[in-house]
Amino acid sequence: MPSHISSADSLARLAQVIESRLPQNGGDPQASYVARLLHKGPDAFLKKIGEEATEVVMAAKDADFGGDKGKIVNEVADLWFHCLIALAHYGLSPAQVLAELDRRAGTSGLEEKALRKALARQQETP
Repeated sequence: MPSHISSADSLARLAQVIESRLPQNGGDPQASYVARLLHKGPDAFLKKIGEEATEVVMAAKDADFGGDKGKIVNEVADLWFHCLIALAHYGLSPAQVLAELDRRAGTSGLEEKALRKALARQQETP
Protein backbone atom coordinates (compact mmCIF):
# COMPACT_ATOMS: atom_id res chain seq x y z
CA MET A 1 0.00 0.00 0.00
CA PRO A 2 1.45 3.40 -0.94
CA SER A 3 2.50 5.42 2.09
CA HIS A 4 0.25 8.37 1.16
CA ILE A 5 -2.89 6.25 1.59
CA SER A 6 -3.98 5.92 5.21
CA SER A 7 -5.35 2.75 6.71
CA ALA A 8 -8.53 4.64 7.56
CA ASP A 9 -8.90 5.57 3.88
CA SER A 10 -8.42 1.94 2.88
CA LEU A 11 -11.06 0.80 5.35
CA ALA A 12 -13.45 3.53 4.19
CA ARG A 13 -13.01 2.56 0.54
CA LEU A 14 -13.59 -1.11 1.30
CA ALA A 15 -16.61 -0.21 3.43
CA GLN A 16 -18.06 1.74 0.47
CA VAL A 17 -17.70 -1.29 -1.79
CA ILE A 18 -19.33 -3.52 0.82
CA GLU A 19 -22.18 -1.01 1.29
CA SER A 20 -22.77 -1.05 -2.46
CA ARG A 21 -23.42 -4.79 -2.13
CA LEU A 22 -26.21 -4.35 0.43
CA PRO A 23 -29.56 -5.67 -0.84
CA GLN A 24 -31.14 -2.20 -0.63
CA ASN A 25 -28.31 -0.87 -2.82
CA GLY A 26 -28.86 -3.49 -5.51
CA GLY A 27 -26.21 -6.00 -4.45
CA ASP A 28 -26.53 -9.08 -6.66
CA PRO A 29 -26.07 -12.35 -4.73
CA GLN A 30 -25.37 -14.14 -8.03
CA ALA A 31 -22.45 -11.83 -8.85
CA SER A 32 -20.92 -10.94 -5.47
CA TYR A 33 -19.71 -12.94 -2.47
CA VAL A 34 -20.49 -10.01 -0.17
CA ALA A 35 -23.99 -9.60 -1.61
CA ARG A 36 -24.54 -13.35 -1.19
CA LEU A 37 -23.56 -13.22 2.50
CA LEU A 38 -25.71 -10.15 3.08
CA HIS A 39 -28.64 -11.73 1.23
CA LYS A 40 -28.41 -14.83 3.43
CA GLY A 41 -28.62 -12.62 6.51
CA PRO A 42 -26.71 -12.25 9.77
CA ASP A 43 -26.33 -15.97 10.46
CA ALA A 44 -24.18 -16.32 7.32
CA PHE A 45 -21.73 -13.50 7.95
CA LEU A 46 -21.66 -13.98 11.73
CA LYS A 47 -20.73 -17.62 11.18
CA LYS A 48 -17.89 -16.45 8.91
CA ILE A 49 -16.68 -14.06 11.61
CA GLY A 50 -16.52 -16.96 14.06
CA GLU A 51 -14.68 -19.15 11.56
CA GLU A 52 -12.19 -16.42 10.71
CA ALA A 53 -11.55 -15.62 14.39
CA THR A 54 -10.76 -19.29 14.95
CA GLU A 55 -8.40 -19.25 11.97
CA VAL A 56 -6.57 -16.24 13.44
CA VAL A 57 -6.07 -18.19 16.67
CA MET A 58 -4.88 -21.26 14.79
CA ALA A 59 -2.43 -19.24 12.69
CA ALA A 60 -1.05 -17.57 15.80
CA LYS A 61 -0.65 -20.90 17.57
CA ASP A 62 1.12 -22.30 14.50
CA ALA A 63 3.45 -19.28 14.49
CA ASP A 64 4.34 -20.07 18.12
CA PHE A 65 5.76 -23.35 16.82
CA GLY A 66 7.65 -22.01 13.83
CA GLY A 67 4.77 -21.53 11.41
CA ASP A 68 4.55 -18.67 8.93
CA LYS A 69 3.65 -15.45 10.77
CA GLY A 70 2.34 -14.05 7.50
CA LYS A 71 -0.66 -16.38 7.83
CA ILE A 72 -1.73 -14.36 10.86
CA VAL A 73 -1.93 -11.25 8.69
CA ASN A 74 -3.94 -13.10 6.05
CA GLU A 75 -6.39 -14.47 8.60
CA VAL A 76 -6.78 -11.13 10.38
CA ALA A 77 -7.50 -9.54 6.99
CA ASP A 78 -10.24 -12.14 6.43
CA LEU A 79 -11.63 -11.48 9.92
CA TRP A 80 -11.66 -7.71 9.45
CA PHE A 81 -13.29 -8.10 6.03
CA HIS A 82 -16.15 -10.12 7.45
CA CYS A 83 -16.47 -7.70 10.38
CA LEU A 84 -16.84 -4.88 7.84
CA ILE A 85 -19.72 -6.81 6.29
CA ALA A 86 -21.39 -6.98 9.72
CA LEU A 87 -20.84 -3.26 10.26
CA ALA A 88 -22.46 -2.46 6.91
CA HIS A 89 -25.43 -4.71 7.66
CA TYR A 90 -26.05 -2.91 10.94
CA GLY A 91 -25.60 0.55 9.41
CA LEU A 92 -22.27 1.17 11.12
CA SER A 93 -18.91 2.25 9.72
CA PRO A 94 -15.22 1.56 10.26
CA ALA A 95 -14.90 5.24 11.21
CA GLN A 96 -17.09 4.57 14.26
CA VAL A 97 -14.81 1.71 15.32
CA LEU A 98 -11.73 3.88 14.81
CA ALA A 99 -13.35 6.66 16.85
CA GLU A 100 -14.02 4.20 19.67
CA LEU A 101 -10.40 3.03 19.59
CA ASP A 102 -9.28 6.67 19.66
CA ARG A 103 -11.57 7.29 22.63
CA ARG A 104 -9.95 4.40 24.47
CA ALA A 105 -6.38 5.48 23.69
CA GLY A 106 -4.45 6.30 26.83
CA THR A 107 -7.00 4.56 29.04
CA SER A 108 -6.07 1.46 30.96
CA GLY A 109 -7.76 -1.53 29.38
CA LEU A 110 -8.66 -2.77 32.84
CA GLU A 111 -10.23 0.55 33.79
CA GLU A 112 -12.07 0.84 30.47
CA LYS A 113 -13.52 -2.67 30.81
CA ALA A 114 -14.61 -1.98 34.41
CA LEU A 115 -16.30 1.24 33.28
CA ARG A 116 -18.21 -0.58 30.51
CA LYS A 117 -19.38 -3.21 33.02
CA ALA A 118 -20.52 -0.51 35.46
CA LEU A 119 -22.43 1.30 32.71
CA ALA A 120 -24.08 -1.96 31.63
CA ARG A 121 -25.19 -2.61 35.23
CA GLN A 122 -26.64 0.91 35.44
CA GLN A 123 -28.65 0.33 32.27
CA GLU A 124 -30.04 -2.96 33.66
CA THR A 125 -31.43 -1.39 36.85
CA PRO A 126 -34.51 0.87 36.60
